[in-house]
Amino acid sequence: MGDLPKKYKGAIYDEPGKISTKVVELDMPEPGPGDVLINLSHSGVCHSDLGVMTNSWKGLPAPTQAGQVGGHEGVGKIVKMGPGTEHSAVKVGDRVGVKWISAICDSCPACLSGHDGVCFNQKVSGYYTPGTFQQYVTAPASYVTPIPESLDSAAAAPMLCAGVTVYSALRKSNAKSGDWVVLLGAGGGLGHLAVQIASRGMGMRVIGIDQGNKEDLVKECGAEVFIDHTKGDAEEQVKKATGGLGAQAVLVLTAANGAYASGMGLLKFGGTLVCVGLPEGDLKPIATAYPQFLVAKAQKIVGVAVGDRREAIETLDLAARGLVKTHFETIKLDQLTETFEKMHRAELKGRVVLDLS
Repeated sequence: MGDLPKKYKGAIYDEPGKISTKVVELDMPEPGPGDVLINLSHSGVCHSDLGVMTNSWKGLPAPTQAGQVGGHEGVGKIVKMGPGTEHSAVKVGDRVGVKWISAICDSCPACLSGHDGVCFNQKVSGYYTPGTFQQYVTAPASYVTPIPESLDSAAAAPMLCAGVTVYSALRKSNAKSGDWVVLLGAGGGLGHLAVQIASRGMGMRVIGIDQGNKEDLVKECGAEVFIDHTKGDAEEQVKKATGGLGAQAVLVLTAANGAYASGMGLLKFGGTLVCVGLPEGDLKPIATAYPQFLVAKAQKIVGVAVGDRREAIETLDLAARGLVKTHFETIKLDQLTETFEKMHRAELKGRVVLDLS
């Protein structure tokens, strides 16, 4: 792949606790045993990055360090193989992706039971592990995700977190083809992908709930019904659309405690509330999750972090076949702080992808 530069550009969180990034020059890393070095061309920008940068997720074990390179949706080509990778499934020149979980131990009870998405010893990309807001990154050869040849790199990046997360959430909702599902935050980065995966990839009937200015995007992605949560009674409108029963599954894809509080009232008997978005600030329980109603209606609540490595491959396959398309805009590294400010103000539609070239 030719000579590699000694320095390259990346974006760090220079003042964790605030919305602030800084473009700096970084030293070229050397891939360690079992690792590969990737020249990244694109990285998605996720709401989770905002939570890590601002230290607003109270559930994290430690505050983010100054100088942390953020990002966890990276796509690029392998340019160097580390020791012990001679028999890896990937090679120099392959296009691969780096996910929220950049590395797993492959030996803890979670990994051994196929739940590598909740590995006990996971390394999180962009949180105490160098992330994908940079031009080069190292990652385990065994845990990078192959990118289908027909899929554009910029379009692939959001699939590595947003896409696989909602794909996993829909699978774990136990909703089937023909069932009604409600997506809270349907016009956001996760939401607009969930609408497409549910309607086009899984044959579900989708009710999208979000702010009114996102109606066109949500319907374009395949929702049968759109509800503006700022107008009227969403629960009443969901019941009307579903023949009075409610939805088989409700996915909370926004980081709002209010969305969780409304979610239980949108479910039918035997339905499942799927927790995806992580509210910031102090930890709060789901306000309307009354044991009496859960028992009376045989309802369930499940949590979904990110999907496992198999689900990541399946999600990218959906995108490669044209069933799911990311609505995104591309930016450069020096526009990252401004983008996070817009994200904080809930002004973004769809997804933002960093062009690292």
